[in-house]
Amino acid sequence: MTATPVKSSYAFDNRSPEAEAQMRALESFLDPITAERLAPVLIPGARCWELGAGGGSIARHMARVVGPTGLVIATDIEPSRLEPEHNLVVRQHDVRTGAPEGGPFDVIHARLVLLHLPERRRVLAELIGALAPGGALVVEEFDCTAGLRVLAAPTDDAAKLFQQVMEATLGILQDRGADLAWAQDVHTEMVLAGLTDVDTITHSQSWPGGSTGASLHETNSRQLEPRLLATGLSPNQLEGFRELAKDPAFASLSYQFVSTRGRRPSRGCVN
Repeated sequence: MTATPVKSSYAFDNRSPEAEAQMRALESFLDPITAERLAPVLIPGARCWELGAGGGSIARHMARVVGPTGLVIATDIEPSRLEPEHNLVVRQHDVRTGAPEGGPFDVIHARLVLLHLPERRRVLAELIGALAPGGALVVEEFDCTAGLRVLAAPTDDAAKLFQQVMEATLGILQDRGADLAWAQDVHTEMVLAGLTDVDTITHSQSWPGGSTGASLHETNSRQLEPRLLATGLSPNQLEGFRELAKDPAFASLSYQFVSTRGRRPSRGCVN
């Protein structure tokens, strides 16, 4: 059954004016990687759950691949940016309250969701329990312990400002319950839970100022502005940080994106 959402600890808000730009930046960077990771397990006729669906780009991709005989249930605590289609069902749902109706699922995908939830290990176990025998779980997270190393900057002070704002941003996420190292644990947790064929890839690339990737820093700083100012940063520092994200003389490494995939055994039980 669809449960009433509970208060989220997620630091960002899908309803904010900056949310669309934030989702667009994430989709541009991550969708090609996610599509490649889903390709071996996503087949016509599959029954899928896309949780924390955000703007819905991956849910729509899944719906196209599974075709008219398949089904995709896309859930989000704030689903206002999702549009249903003939084989794509949209539901308001908080994953911490359990799985939605429609399972068991052949494919479950969660991107940048569990790291924000203090209940992440319990939720992971419930996702595994919602898999059909032989079903695949794909969990993708940013490893926020891998520093966003500055590759080029117009001045030393600019490089220091970037690091200062990023440290404050990650501190805010941590204060809201995020586990910045969770991406490193997913593979082990899947194996311990009894999943098979578990494999992990990591991806990072340069984000020059003015790129879609670098724009994520600007939009994040706008969404978190009141909290960033509360850490002691000044409005001028935040504006300087945003200008840096547009400056082609600046470049940093992206967040390290960690994608882990595993299967529920076709026979027997998972832990």
